[in-house]
Amino acid sequence: LKVLPPIILSAAARARPRARVLWRRAVAMSQLGSKISVAAQMQAEDQFDRAMKLGRRKNDKLMGKIPKGTESCFGDFPSAAHAGEPRITSMRLIGSSALALSPRGPTASHPYPLAATLPPLSFRSCGSSNAEAFLSSPRSPYLARGSGSGGRTFSTTPRHEKPQTSPPRAGASERRPIKPTEFRRFYDRGDLPIQVKHKGTANQVMWKVDVEKLDYHHYLPIFVDGLREKEDPYRFLAVEGTYNMLERGGSKILPVVPQLVIPIKAALNTRDVEVVVTTLKVLQAMVLSSELVGEALVPYYRQLLPVLNIFKTKKLSTFDQIDYGQRKRRDVGELVDETLEILEANGGEDAFINIKYMIPTYESGVMTA
Repeated sequence: LKVLPPIILSAAARARPRARVLWRRAVAMSQLGSKISVAAQMQAEDQFDRAMKLGRRKNDKLMGKIPKGTESCFGDFPSAAHAGEPRITSMRLIGSSALALSPRGPTASHPYPLAATLPPLSFRSCGSSNAEAFLSSPRSPYLARGSGSGGRTFSTTPRHEKPQTSPPRAGASERRPIKPTEFRRFYDRGDLPIQVKHKGTANQVMWKVDVEKLDYHHYLPIFVDGLREKEDPYRFLAVEGTYNMLERGGSKILPVVPQLVIPIKAALNTRDVEVVVTTLKVLQAMVLSSELVGEALVPYYRQLLPVLNIFKTKKLSTFDQIDYGQRKRRDVGELVDETLEILEANGGEDAFINIKYMIPTYESGVMTA
């Protein structure tokens, strides 16, 4: 069943719990063997979204949602070499000196504010001696607001009560800022043995060494940490490299599972739908890539499943319309259900009770009444 395409299974078989799990497993495994990889599909979809949503990446950078790139291929420029900084510094000095020379409150030499002691135009045009005499006078016909000795106005109208505001939103599903990843740092330094192979239909990853000879304890956590990236080439290399390592890892994946929990949790905690969808697909491929990986993830359900509980109900409601993008598998609610069923089917006898403890609304896809 691992190599069967999902179209072979009938719709009637999908309705039964066990067959539905096998069908979703076939869907997840078919993603690994497709001609166009998942990362290449993400690049094509990103180009379409860029045309539909102009300036989305730029706005995300300005709002601090995604990390900014380096200013050059050698890193950021020094702080003193930024263009326009001397002019900004001089403007700041001029502004501070102007504020120092124009006090707003009374001082020993000027009992009235400077705005209130300006001489009239006739004194300004008659010479400096008359202006100085006017400024040194203890009395001035010009008074600032609130500095006179006259009566103050007040109202007997009762105050209007402020309307009671509703409590603020919890924001459980709102996006969190994405910090620079370790994958970005290692790739910028040239420490990763990969590069992009540009082809006509879709890009690929060119490995400089055999994937089977890589140290999975070192490289696989770095690639999984790069799933939080949303810009190319970081995202493309991280996603494609992760799938390649999971596809060829075999028995090397199981010992690295504890090291993958922290980067997967960090990717899910971004609450970014695009990042969560990518992480869930990688999590499914990781569980199906090797035996006993699903059972090894059971002790870490408390770190991974809280975010899945938040997005479990975020399903696309099309009413009587047709969703032509089902093949892209971008519905986060459906992906959460698929992931939970795959975790239960491959997590052993303790998987269901642990999933039920973290997600009370989950219904078993394997056990039947």
